[in-house]
Amino acid sequence: NTHSSSLSRRDILTRGVQAVTAGFLAPAVAETKAASSETLVQQLYGSMDEAQRKTLCFAWSDPRRLKVDNNWHITPQKIRDVLKPDQQDLVREIFDKLHSDEYKSEVWRQFDHDNKGDGGFGSASIAIFGEPGTKQFEFVLTGRHCTRRCDGDSEKGAAFGGPIFYGHAAQGFNEKPDHPGNAYWYQAKRANEVFQALDGKQREIALLAESRDEDGNDTVKLTGKTKDLEGISVSDLSADQKDLVKKVIGDLLKPFRQSEREESMKYIEAGGFDNLHMAFFKNQDVGKDGVWDVWQIEGPN
Repeated sequence: NTHSSSLSRRDILTRGVQAVTAGFLAPAVAETKAASSETLVQQLYGSMDEAQRKTLCFAWSDPRRLKVDNNWHITPQKIRDVLKPDQQDLVREIFDKLHSDEYKSEVWRQFDHDNKGDGGFGSASIAIFGEPGTKQFEFVLTGRHCTRRCDGDSEKGAAFGGPIFYGHAAQGFNEKPDHPGNAYWYQAKRANEVFQALDGKQREIALLAESRDEDGNDTVKLTGKTKDLEGISVSDLSADQKDLVKKVIGDLLKPFRQSEREESMKYIEAGGFDNLHMAFFKNQDVGKDGVWDVWQIEGPN
């Protein structure tokens, strides 16, 4: 996926995508108040000249606004080529403040590492949709293993402003089974705690042959379904097992700002925590060690 964002998950795995422990997150909930990142987006927008706005600013209805993928550029111009140094610093601060104080150092470590070959942070691209400071605006930053947004709650009912992506190729395309140095492997370790807590019959339901293909926005398309999702339903778990699932969700949200985490949990629970399903996939087991590298959690919201 260093060369193409159109490869399917299975195509990439054939090339050795064991390196990329990564997460697409579907939008879950609305942000209720404009945060510091949104204020900085207004400042960035105000600093742009006409040429920059023509290159980077688009209508709210532009279909690129809600696109997500593992490795892509929302505009062909990289920020180092179109923004002045002080504007680039604003973009860096916008990105920084989208993340939690406790975990942002790991986020930066991943981003700097995965984008090093392309020139680091300056190789990312941005776009602004609508007009910052009005009721509808959204800032999007994209790069390798990165799609992030902030929108001041312009996209109603969705956390993060829409679907996001994060991941880490810590050791190229052939990471070892324990994924040393991978910023997000801790999430998979937590998910495997759930599997280890399942009894034999539960494991048969939760462990599937292979995952669905990675397919851009369709990867995180919400179905609204409460039944017949892949894997085991949380409703079929014990209280202790459910607590472990809650820890998985907490770890998925750990890298992000507190308001986003709280609102996401609120909407996940509104969709029914017991309606969540969790699945693990057998054929993509790196090292064949029974520690499942590919897994998912899905629910109506």
